[in-house]
Amino acid sequence: MTRTRLDILGTSCSLDDALALFDALDAVRAEEITGRWRGRELRTGHPMDGALEASGWYGKQFDGVDDVHPLLFRTPGGQLVSLDPRRVPLGLADQLPRGAMSAARRTLGITRVAMATRKPRARLRNVEFRGVVTAAMVYDHLPIIDVFRRVDADTLLGVMDLRDSAPYVFVLERD
Repeated sequence: MTRTRLDILGTSCSLDDALALFDALDAVRAEEITGRWRGRELRTGHPMDGALEASGWYGKQFDGVDDVHPLLFRTPGGQLVSLDPRRVPLGLADQLPRGAMSAARRTLGITRVAMATRKPRARLRNVEFRGVVTAAMVYDHLPIIDVFRRVDADTLLGVMDLRDSAPYVFVLERD
């Protein structure tokens, strides 16, 4: 039923519809979501809509509750790399034209040396968000928490919680 609701939303919907679905979903425990997850945006009119996908965002890697790679990107050559969120200009993502984001992706093969990391840069914790205790990814060095609810065994709906910003909504599918 909930997968059908997500499919009906497609790739874009209102923020109210996305949050209504999020609120209707079951919680998921942090320890249940280990593994690699491929991400996609659910466009809700957020200023960052389209930015991550244009830049080559692949998803997230949860090796354990204390070992999370929050930003996996695919280089133009197809290699997956984990980028250090402190080195990714996320604050500019909503200010740059999508063409600039695509150009940045083309240089990822070169710039990844400066931006890549082998170290985990986030942790998973069970936190209360919108009245439900569920898994959340807490960035080590940024004031961002990504909160997850279960759509089905292999799909999560995520909401990026950033102070003074509207929620940014995305989908993760188990790789």
